[in-house]
Amino acid sequence: MRLRREAGLFAIGGVLGLLVDAGTVQALVGWGGWNPYLARALTFMLAATVTWAWNRRHTFAHRASGRSPAAEWLHWMALMGLGACVNYAIYAALLLSFDPLTRWPALAAAAGSAVAALVNFSTARGMLFRQSKHPL
Repeated sequence: MRLRREAGLFAIGGVLGLLVDAGTVQALVGWGGWNPYLARALTFMLAATVTWAWNRRHTFAHRASGRSPAAEWLHWMALMGLGACVNYAIYAALLLSFDPLTRWPALAAAAGSAVAALVNFSTARGMLFRQSKHPL
C-alpha cells in the first residue's frame, strides 16, 4: 500500500514539475525566441528543484536521506540526471523527427517526462530516500 501511495504522490509531483518544465520551455521558445534545446536545459533544472521540494515534503516524508537539504538536493539532481538523459533523448528525438514540435516543445517535453518518471521514481525511492525516519 505504501508503494502505491508513494507512486501516486510522486506522480502529482511529476505533474507539478511538468507544468513548470513544459510551461517555461514553451514561454522561452514561443515568446522569448530561445533555442528549444538550450531552453530545456534551464527548465529541467527548475522542474527538478520543484519535484525535489514536493517529494521530500510529501512523497517521501516518512523517509530520510541522511543528508543536509543542500546535499540532498545535489544528490537528487545527480540521480535525476539519469532520468534527464532519458527525458532529453526522447525530447530531442521527437523534435528532430516531427518538425511541427519545434513550435510546440511542451508536447515533446511531456513525452520525455512521462518515460523518465519511471526511472526517477526508482532512483529516488531506492537510492536517496531509502531510510525510514522512524525505524520499526
